[in-house]
Amino acid sequence: MPDTPKMPPPPPFKVGGTVAPPPMKAPAPKTDLNIDIPVIALTAKDFASDQDVRWCPGCGDYSILAQVQRTMPDLNVTRHNTVFVAGIGCSSRFPYYMNTYGFHGIHGRAPAIASGVKAANPDLTVWVATGDGDGLSIGGNHTLHMLRRNFNLNVLLFNNRIYGLTKGQYSPTSEHGKKTKSTPVGSIDHPLNPPLFALGCEATFVARSIDRDTKHMQEVIKRAAAHKGTSFIEIYQNCNIFNDGAFLDLTEKDVKDDHLVVLHHGEPLIFGKNKDKAIVLDGFNPKVVNVADVPAEQILKHDEKNPILASILAKMSDMEGFPTPIGIFLSVERATYEEELVEQIKIAKEKSVGDLKKLLNSGNTWMIN
Repeated sequence: MPDTPKMPPPPPFKVGGTVAPPPMKAPAPKTDLNIDIPVIALTAKDFASDQDVRWCPGCGDYSILAQVQRTMPDLNVTRHNTVFVAGIGCSSRFPYYMNTYGFHGIHGRAPAIASGVKAANPDLTVWVATGDGDGLSIGGNHTLHMLRRNFNLNVLLFNNRIYGLTKGQYSPTSEHGKKTKSTPVGSIDHPLNPPLFALGCEATFVARSIDRDTKHMQEVIKRAAAHKGTSFIEIYQNCNIFNDGAFLDLTEKDVKDDHLVVLHHGEPLIFGKNKDKAIVLDGFNPKVVNVADVPAEQILKHDEKNPILASILAKMSDMEGFPTPIGIFLSVERATYEEELVEQIKIAKEKSVGDLKKLLNSGNTWMIN
């Protein structure tokens, strides 16, 4: 019987001083005897690298890392076809801790790098780990263009409303009046709303989760991974050193139900500890009402295919007296950038075979003696 075909291992690829792992045992072709070769199922531990995780004790980043590692085995992906890209910041240590390929770039440039990776090899599964400073300040321009182009990749934006790595300056998402080392008498900036920003860039998948709600986060990550196009997830993440308690109203057991509304496609927006409050629309303006005071058909039902409704819901987290929505704001389909790029290349090749020498010598040329 001939030897079983084997997948060649990828060349070593360094990321932040570490070498990417060998490939997992992917499905192998059948032998001449038509024997199926079993595939070894991966676990969360298989996606954990050998690097010491170095975040401050109690940081919400630990939870995000754990949920990603726990979710990856369910996504039917291989480690050697998965790439995590990051810029600069606490969140951007992520590639070091994932037992996949990775790229630790410079400040704010993770979206551009990830776009290039996906364009060069559309078969790769690409993830971006970024933060509110890295992705929305110096990297805001790159994030905008990545979202509008709709590459088939996934973005995890850790939002702790502070610059943690540089020791506590205000960030683009810090609330108005925030007192920090760089704003000792309070920030006068208007804070950026990440889901609203992503929707304004016409992203095709926009969601929000919280570091403390591990089950919810896993569900959102799975939905994002299944989406064809750029998926953008804002994750509220507590920085217990420089901005501790920023999301207490949304995480503490006794009060969170009165401050959160969980979005489920096709279901009414009802919230409150006793499920006695609801959202209705007065034109395009949301209102909080008592469930007992309105007919059931007037209660707003979530529609994740409606971009206008998504914008209304995303804005609610900035409005006093309204609950903060978590879940999927929007999930719609649109052609991906790399699909159209590959098609253009295919058409160009069918027309003619390129001749680089002829191209370089075409048009006006001259010789310099």
